Amino acid sequence: QVQLVESGGGLVQAGDSLRLSCAASGLTFSSYAMGWFRQAPGKEREFVSGISSSGYSTYYADSVKGRFTIGRANDESTVSLQMNSLKPEDTAVYYCAAGPTLWHIRSYKSDYWGQGTQVTVSS
Repeated sequence: QVQLVESGGGLVQAGDSLRLSCAASGLTFSSYAMGWFRQAPGKEREFVSGISSSGYSTYYADSVKGRFTIGRANDESTVSLQMNSLKPEDTAVYYCAAGPTLWHIRSYKSDYWGQGTQVTVSS
């Protein structure tokens, strides 16, 4: 069974940093593009960032560009999201996702999703 397990969420103050991690199992990790999404109560799930299977290509939502950095370690089957200069509007449940290509991730066509981890940013 494919599993994506996020960790690293928590409660922080505006301007602080967090690093999220997603551990994958049950799939050939190096063949999948990976991504991060977030969802606040009453809101649609929103694309945050994606990375190609090789790690060569990345993409970011305008709202996080310059503040967040996505990375992956194929030898460890993990993908990370370094979040700096956090703002209250970043508050959401953050989900890890896997798909065939970065285009699929960006187009909300991921095959697998994690359970989510809560990020809360106070003002």
